[in-house]
Amino acid sequence: MVEEASNKQVILKDYVKDECNDAVLVKNLYLSCDPYMRGRMGKTEGSYIDSFTAPGSTITGYGVAKIVDSSNPDFKKGDLIWGLTGWEEYSLIRSTQGLFKIQNADLPLSYYTGILGMPGHTAYIGFYEICSPKKGEYVFVSAASGAVGQLVGQFVKLFGCYVVGSAGSKDKVDLLKNKFGFDDAFNYKEKPNLDAALKSYFPNGIDIYFENVGGKMLDAVLLNMRVNGRIAVCGMISQYNLENPDEGTRNLLCLVTKRIRMEGFLVFDYYNLYPKFLEMVVPLVKQGKITYVEDVAQGLENAPNAFVGLFSGRNVGKQVVVVASE
Repeated sequence: MVEEASNKQVILKDYVKDECNDAVLVKNLYLSCDPYMRGRMGKTEGSYIDSFTAPGSTITGYGVAKIVDSSNPDFKKGDLIWGLTGWEEYSLIRSTQGLFKIQNADLPLSYYTGILGMPGHTAYIGFYEICSPKKGEYVFVSAASGAVGQLVGQFVKLFGCYVVGSAGSKDKVDLLKNKFGFDDAFNYKEKPNLDAALKSYFPNGIDIYFENVGGKMLDAVLLNMRVNGRIAVCGMISQYNLENPDEGTRNLLCLVTKRIRMEGFLVFDYYNLYPKFLEMVVPLVKQGKITYVEDVAQGLENAPNAFVGLFSGRNVGKQVVVVASE
C-alpha cells in the first residue's frame, strides 16, 4: 500500500517587480489647478497625455511636495520638489523623471506651481522660443489674467514689445493694465465683434499671438495677423468642454496668404531649458520686476471646486490649493 501524507508548500505567485526602486514618498504641500487636466477626465486616444487611470483613482497634477522617505539616490529626506504628484496628502512617486528639486527655497514655495514651475516655464518657452520676438513688435495674449497669460504679458514688456490682453471681467482687465503692466486690455464678453475689437487695438495688425482660448477668438485673430506673424498655441480653453470642438475657426487660409507660422508646443519637450528659464526669471522675481498673482484655495477638500472654477473664469491669477504647511 502507498502511504499518503500532506505537504505544506510556499510557492512563488508571480515574479517580483521592483516597482519601488528609486521611488520617493512625499508630503504634498501645494497643488496646481491647470486647464490641461480637463482633457484627462475623458477617454482619449492619441493624446500627448494619458487619461486619468480610471474613475475612482487618484487625480494627478503638478504640485509642490516635501520628501519624507526615498530609495532614490538623487533625492533625500527633507528635499523640496515640484512635479507631477497626486491630489492627496501623501504620494508614493515611483517615477521621478520630471521631478525638480527646489533650489530657491527663499521664495514662496507656492510659486513653483506657477511662475517658477510649469506655467512660468510655459510662458517663457511660448514667447521666447516659439515666437522668436523682435523688439517693438505687437503682441496679443488671450486669457491674459491666467497663470500663463499674466507672465507672458510681462515678459513681452520686459523684452520691449507692445502687448494687449483679453480677459473675462472688468476686474481682470483692470488687473492687466494696472498691475501687470499691459499696454491695453479688453473684456471679450463686451465685444460681440472680436474682429472689429482687435482692429481697434491693433490698427497695424498683430505680429505675435499667444493662444490660450481658440474658437472664435482665434478666428478673429487670424484676420488681424500681419505678414510673417507667429502664433504660439499653448491651449484652447474655450474648446475643452464642447461636444463639437473647433467651432468658429474659419479663417485658416490666412496662414497661407499671410505666411503665418502657427505652432503648438508642450512644455515638457523643453525641460532641458528649465535651468535657463530660472536663470532669467528668479532675479526678476527677487528684484520685484515681475508681478505675480495667486488665487489660493485652502484645503484638499476644496480642490475640485477650485478646478471647476477655471472654466467659468472664476479665478484671478494662478489657481493653487494649499494642502499642508511644510
